[in-house]
Amino acid sequence: MEVHALRERGWSISAIARHVGHDRKTVRAYLEGRRVPEQRVRREPTVAEPFLEYCRLRLAEDPHLWASTLLDELAKLGFTGSYPSLTAAIRAHGLRPHCEPCSASRGRDAALITHPAGEETQWDWLELPNPPSSWGVGANAHLLVGSLAHSGRWRAVLAESEDFPHLVEALDRVTRKLGGVSRRWRFDRMATVCSPATNTVSAAFAHVAKHYGVGVDLCPPRHGNRKGVVEKANHTAAQRWWRTVGDDTTVAAAETSLDELCDRLDGRARRRDGERTTVGALAAGEGLRAAPTAAYPAELTVVRTVSAQALVAFRGNRYSVPPGMPGAQVMLRRRLGADELRIVTAAGATVAVHHAAPDGAGAVVRDQGHVRALEARVLQAFSDARPCRAKTRRPAGEASRAEAARLRGAPATAATASARSSTSSAQRVVVDMATYAALVPAAARATSSSASAPVGGEVR
Repeated sequence: MEVHALRERGWSISAIARHVGHDRKTVRAYLEGRRVPEQRVRREPTVAEPFLEYCRLRLAEDPHLWASTLLDELAKLGFTGSYPSLTAAIRAHGLRPHCEPCSASRGRDAALITHPAGEETQWDWLELPNPPSSWGVGANAHLLVGSLAHSGRWRAVLAESEDFPHLVEALDRVTRKLGGVSRRWRFDRMATVCSPATNTVSAAFAHVAKHYGVGVDLCPPRHGNRKGVVEKANHTAAQRWWRTVGDDTTVAAAETSLDELCDRLDGRARRRDGERTTVGALAAGEGLRAAPTAAYPAELTVVRTVSAQALVAFRGNRYSVPPGMPGAQVMLRRRLGADELRIVTAAGATVAVHHAAPDGAGAVVRDQGHVRALEARVLQAFSDARPCRAKTRRPAGEASRAEAARLRGAPATAATASARSSTSSAQRVVVDMATYAALVPAAARATSSSASAPVGGEVR
């Protein structure tokens, strides 16, 4: 209607096209009557239309079937279209059915969960890829993150693994960094806390919860957004801290830099009840209970390799073992809350007991008995002999050439036979004493020693 009205006023097609925001061919088609509003020209069937029913059936059987796999099947049925044309047809005709389990929380309304002060601490493991090789933790570093749901304050510590003792130790350390214990702890379905099959807290972790006086809540399966506070903390730790950790950074230095970042983030602005505040101020009003005097007494066990100096490394320090064990695998055991460190062999024998030094102190803790035994062993094995020259000519000897000739099946020469007889004491002639007694006359045996000497000579 507007196109015709503007044309009656004498506007050009180009001016009308610029005014209505359409192409000149479209304007000309409406002016010439070749196109009518709300009426589409019947187009020719696309190459994908004969195969739409097959696509609908296959995607109903498997909603997650890749379009590339479906393209391979259609090519065998005579489909000549491209991959983009197939995916466009799937989207245009709505062939891929909705999968409710995969879209349970995607694009839906989300409820706002209120978190009273001091009510809940959310916990989660964060696996950080490609840690510095000096840490010796393998392909991933393990970071336990704890976040107060009310204020959003979070703290984290690095652990060597995610087993039960390391989890308990990390929980205790993070709890003290947060400033106390909340009334409840929330976890996802990690095997060290609960049984994923029965959705019940394990007996071992129930003792831990009783030690700290907290209740334990578990997130429903595949609903990680229930602990969205700690998930956001994980994202921050990975992007603002882990990406900047250098290759030469120690574990202690990395944790120090992470604590500094967390302290800065406590200054984030928040607004509650219309008043401006900060994360740190909200955390100060959480009303957390004081943590127990000592951590839950779980026994920490790690495996280490003994060095040539009879030392094993543990958390930034080195501890001595008796000499004679270089390269051996030993286990270091320490009960949380105690300062005693035991070093045990694979067979279960305790070879050393030390007082544990503070983590990251760089101390060398050596038992005097181990020091004296190591010095004695080194001095005993010491030699002042001159080492062999590397560029000395040493051809094969006669015995080696004789053995080589025997292996080749060559006849033994006189030199070869003499070489064999000189090198093997077992090939010497042994005189039979009975034969010797028969050959010597009886009268000769009765003579004096001076007369019998020629007779007693070598018999051949």
